[in-house]
Amino acid sequence: MQPRIESIQVKKLIGKRLSMSLTNNRTTELWQSFMPHRKEIINSVGSDMFSLRVYDPQYFANFNPGAEFDKWAAIEVSDYDYNSIPPGMETLTLPAGLYAVFNYVGAASAGGPFFQHIYGTWLPNSEYRLDNRPHFEVLGDKYKNESPDSEEEIWIPVKQRT
Repeated sequence: MQPRIESIQVKKLIGKRLSMSLTNNRTTELWQSFMPHRKEIINSVGSDMFSLRVYDPQYFANFNPGAEFDKWAAIEVSDYDYNSIPPGMETLTLPAGLYAVFNYVGAASAGGPFFQHIYGTWLPNSEYRLDNRPHFEVLGDKYKNESPDSEEEIWIPVKQRT
């Protein structure tokens, strides 16, 4: 499993967020609150949805499955029109930077071993290290949630080892 390495420019996102942990996973709750209102977001860029996680800088250094992080359900927009952000939604600016992009095929709930391989095998043996920016998945046209043939892209923020 070799990722492609891609540099992105700043992205503007609008969506909803919830604090959660791996042991208190509230992803279903988050997406159930977001999906009925996503069409209320104006000036969207494309139809892809973003599932993002914003971790504390020490999250991976002191890994604890009970440690909380913010998870977002969002879409990209061309700009922030603060007068038309739907109630209960927020803005998130995704900083520019380098990402390792992995293609994942399978049910969303079966992705644990895939992520373990990325963080436990690929990353330590690569020329990269984690960068402190949001981690995210792009849920495009081929994303089918729990279907075994669902496809998504996993974007891991990285920077060159020094």
